[in-house]
Amino acid sequence: MIPASRRRRAAVLLCAAALFATEARADDLRGALLTAYATNPTLLSARDSQRATDEGVPIAAADGRPSASVSASETEYVKQSLLLSPSAAQRFVSVSGTLTVPLYSGGAVRNAVRAADRRTRAGEADLRGSESALFSQVVGAYMDVILDESVLRLNQVQVQTLRANLQSTNDRFQIGDVTRTDVAQSQSRLALAEGDLRNAEANLAAAREHYIQIVGKPPAALEPPPPLPGLPADAEDAVAYALDHNPDIFSARERSTAARYDTKAAGASRLPKLSLFADGQYGDYLGTFAISGLYFPIGVLPQSGTTGDVGVRASIPLYQGGRPSAQISQAEARESASFEDEIASERSVIAQVRSAFSAWQAANAVIGSTTTAVDAARLSLEGVRAENSVGNRTVLDVLNAEQELVSAQEQLATARRNAYVAGFTLLAAMGRAEARDLGLDGGALYDPDVHARSARDTLWDWGADRSRPAQATRTVDTPVQNGAILPP
Repeated sequence: MIPASRRRRAAVLLCAAALFATEARADDLRGALLTAYATNPTLLSARDSQRATDEGVPIAAADGRPSASVSASETEYVKQSLLLSPSAAQRFVSVSGTLTVPLYSGGAVRNAVRAADRRTRAGEADLRGSESALFSQVVGAYMDVILDESVLRLNQVQVQTLRANLQSTNDRFQIGDVTRTDVAQSQSRLALAEGDLRNAEANLAAAREHYIQIVGKPPAALEPPPPLPGLPADAEDAVAYALDHNPDIFSARERSTAARYDTKAAGASRLPKLSLFADGQYGDYLGTFAISGLYFPIGVLPQSGTTGDVGVRASIPLYQGGRPSAQISQAEARESASFEDEIASERSVIAQVRSAFSAWQAANAVIGSTTTAVDAARLSLEGVRAENSVGNRTVLDVLNAEQELVSAQEQLATARRNAYVAGFTLLAAMGRAEARDLGLDGGALYDPDVHARSARDTLWDWGADRSRPAQATRTVDTPVQNGAILPP
């Protein structure tokens, strides 16, 4: 029987895959997410940092594995004294080897490995959080470009309309139908609209530059984003899901568990340690050894020899200057801090989910009200223009009606942007905005557990990952962005 939570998650994944399963293009949201996923330096840096964290497991495990070493030396006796050294050796060469096998360390190694493993899991959760944060930034940058393009188009239309109004007002002034005041009002509104147009162009250029910073390439003519899947029915459902799936909470829980193992490892410093050892040595005087005063041929005396020993070594700490107590107290304090951090993370996620849900609901409500406002403002403008043509309305009334329509249209575009960004932020806070949730199958998804499993099996001292050149794309060659509307 498949659990209900797993069935719901599978349904969300299928829905996301269906929504994002179109062919990847550079000018749609899925293409932007894929590009950022593959080339964003912040995410790539987080992956490299996680690989470094993975190595903590074999480093901790190495203290419980056998160790072997070999040393060699060559000594030249440049000056001899019959009083201090009756031998007349001129040189001595020795080679020695040591093998140590730890048997018992009080649990220090076992708990250190467990702590490192938990930190690896916490780091993988942090990497999931980095993915969600990046995707939220991509969605925000994508929607900002769309919003600023919409605002720019509205301002362009407004300027064109006001220019036509000014021309019409001038014509009517020439025949005495309106006054100089009406002409001045039209000129003032046109000048303000032209200033708004310049600001809109600057905002669009800034939005495109931010898009390049996040995605790594200039935006083309962006398509409308697809609907967001898996949005919750109410805030309580969203919070309940987030408490089980948000990567920040999982990371905090794993770190608190790691801190508990650190405390146990610190306590092992007061316990005995037991190990096996084996030593061997070979020495050779290279035919230069002789006893002073004895006239034997050099070859008669032995010139080389070997020694070897094996044994068990026990180390029982009696007094260490208070170091173990301080280390244990330090570890316990950090463990307590990690418990508080876990609660703080839980509080933060709850606040994020509830705030995002409220923002999403509010933006949807604003969409409904501003849609009504746009329809009403459009109808009002038509009526005011008709009444102005028969002398029942002034030129100022027409200008005000036109401005109200543009303002309502800008508010509607902003509300649509805010609703989509808030909805995606809500999914991210719930733990539903990672690459696997969005169906980003434009290539193999990065799996941090692959390197983690490989790192756990590290036994050979000479194996190591080679440093790689930077994988992120640079933006130094991208053109400077402007406020021009791109062709579709």
